[in-house]
Amino acid sequence: MWFRIAGAVVVCAAAAALAQRQFRDEFAFGSAPAIHNVPYDGQFTFVRVKYETAPGGYWAGGRPSWVHGFPLAEENLMRIMNDISLFGGRTDDVNVLTLDDPELFKYPIAYIIEVGWWTLTDREAAALRAYIQKGGFVIVDDFKTIGWRGNGTGGWGPFEANMNRVLPGVQFFDMDIAHPIFHSFFEINTGTLDNFPQAYNSGRAVFRGVYEDNDPRKRLVMIVNYNTDISQFWEWSGRGLRPVDDTNEAYKLGVNYLMYGMTH
Repeated sequence: MWFRIAGAVVVCAAAAALAQRQFRDEFAFGSAPAIHNVPYDGQFTFVRVKYETAPGGYWAGGRPSWVHGFPLAEENLMRIMNDISLFGGRTDDVNVLTLDDPELFKYPIAYIIEVGWWTLTDREAAALRAYIQKGGFVIVDDFKTIGWRGNGTGGWGPFEANMNRVLPGVQFFDMDIAHPIFHSFFEINTGTLDNFPQAYNSGRAVFRGVYEDNDPRKRLVMIVNYNTDISQFWEWSGRGLRPVDDTNEAYKLGVNYLMYGMTH
């Protein structure tokens, strides 16, 4: 019963919260937004990973790929989290950290986007490896196929190469709807993940996981949303640009990811 009630509340809560908010024009253009991190005090704070963007990964106004949707997407998700649960995370503050920042180890979940243009130093690779081994959970989102922008850049290759530097010999497993991450709060029982709603990408969304020691019986350490942009549904949920039902499903995924990351 609770899941059915909570599911109905998701979009209603989003609409109510976002109706009072205006679109932030300062994030629509410009090379990068200002970052105002809050000190760690034990309260859950959403962390987005900042990295040097590879050629081809800059968007309108020169915005680097890592900033796409910041901070509306995660702020909206955190409002949903607090509306439907006792999660109690921050809703108006999003921290932005590099992988080699020691502060990252204070936060259990890290979120990184547009990894087709993710560049990685040796120090960052070692830091991410340590973060995962110490129990950190990584969400990879807004990740498109090669050439999606018409410039022949991006895609799976750069991400896979970077992850092999982080975890040599890493394997990526296609996710199954039976995995606990899809049932950690909402029961996502669509039958198959192949038909998950798409924001604007062609083809089907692909969900892959990285497991501790490449063993699917062990802890899932990274969830990868490939050929899809789940966060765009969160970002645009207050603008009426995407169907309510699709947005609901995207919020359910986000909530489940956070719940799983906090409990595993």
